[in-house]
Amino acid sequence: MKTSARNQFRGKIKSVQRGAVNADVVLDIGDGLEIIANITNEAIDDLRLAPGREAVALIKASFILLSVDLNSRISARNKLEGIVSAIVPGSVNSEVKVQLAGERVLTAIVTADGLKDLDLTEGSRCCALVEASHVLMAVND
Repeated sequence: MKTSARNQFRGKIKSVQRGAVNADVVLDIGDGLEIIANITNEAIDDLRLAPGREAVALIKASFILLSVDLNSRISARNKLEGIVSAIVPGSVNSEVKVQLAGERVLTAIVTADGLKDLDLTEGSRCCALVEASHVLMAVND
């Protein structure tokens, strides 16, 4: 599978909690990291998502918000803490690489102004915030 999503995290489904239309899927990607996706029940059935099944979480870099406040209270279901390992500056947007636990790297696209406002530099601690509805799930059949 090839995709334009910069962030692809493999793991095993820990739980699936169905609602009337959507379900929360918790994907354990190892090293104490979990990603929550909120997807339709129809997608759950089509992909045969169930605890123990291997899956991949896909997150576009532009769907990720970064914060330097590690203790912020926010409605985003996914909060992944790490250290900025690289920044590729641009005139409008910059690419920020965040080193997570277990050698995982998350890529975020941040406006140049946002990067300046957050005072992010290589070595800065930050957290990546992602809405569960912005996470796509994929499986290999």
